[in-house]
Amino acid sequence: MMKSKPKVIAVVGPTASGKTAYSIELAKKVNGEIVSADSRLVYRGFDIGAAKPTLEERDEIPHHMMDIVEPEFDYSAGLYAKDAENVINDILTRGKTPIVAGGTGLYFRLLLENYDVPKVEPDYEEREKLSKLSYEELKEILIKLNPKRAEKIEVNDKKKLIRAIEIAKYSDKQQEEYIKEPLFDVEWYGLNFERSILYERINKRVDNMIKDGLVEETEYLLKKHGRIKNLVCTIGYREIIWYLDNLMSLDEAKEKLKQNTRNYAKRQLTWFRKNPSIKWTVEPVRLKK
Repeated sequence: MMKSKPKVIAVVGPTASGKTAYSIELAKKVNGEIVSADSRLVYRGFDIGAAKPTLEERDEIPHHMMDIVEPEFDYSAGLYAKDAENVINDILTRGKTPIVAGGTGLYFRLLLENYDVPKVEPDYEEREKLSKLSYEELKEILIKLNPKRAEKIEVNDKKKLIRAIEIAKYSDKQQEEYIKEPLFDVEWYGLNFERSILYERINKRVDNMIKDGLVEETEYLLKKHGRIKNLVCTIGYREIIWYLDNLMSLDEAKEKLKQNTRNYAKRQLTWFRKNPSIKWTVEPVRLKK
């Protein structure tokens, strides 16, 4: 008989959809621990701007994969998948239920879906050269190397185009061929609201971030780390840096942050809706026994 795979619960959704509170309540019901799947929560000090769960929330239920590296470190999705897999196995050995919760689609894909990490090391010198090309020029390069992959790249996503070119150049396998057997039996839940309600929640979150000290946190991070990529390119800090550079007023920066967060939420939903296993809800769900 085939041995059954260990069970993992996944909670996905756009930013401000209530994943933190939902996951905590869920963990209480199923004797669970939470494994973050957010590409910014891994960084120490990215607290208010990344909407990191509070210390009180983390004391209530154990949270993992947060505050594990300094923001100078380029923590890849491949590293995340390896480290998070170890965390999940540790939770399982203690007889608890792993709940992977977050909004970074690639983290979920590599950890819980049947995709493996391409064994192609990043070529930073080549990336620097490619980054100077336009989206259209990059797309033409990828079409020649891997037309099927080129069709699937989201519009204007230069970062993914450059990585796809890297893989196509330096691997004898196409990216679609990196498939593995899933390690876990995953029960997928997605949180979402009607667009107007979600946008209202996003706007309120941004207002609260400013009240809670986002400007001061950004100033502190700049002083401690300088203008590193992971800081200046992160939604939340990027807009406040524009304000601190006198490129716009605080009110303008706040409105720009709301707009960019809404756009990010749309991209998250586009990604997650490709997964037919996700059960979408705004209400509490009954778990399978």
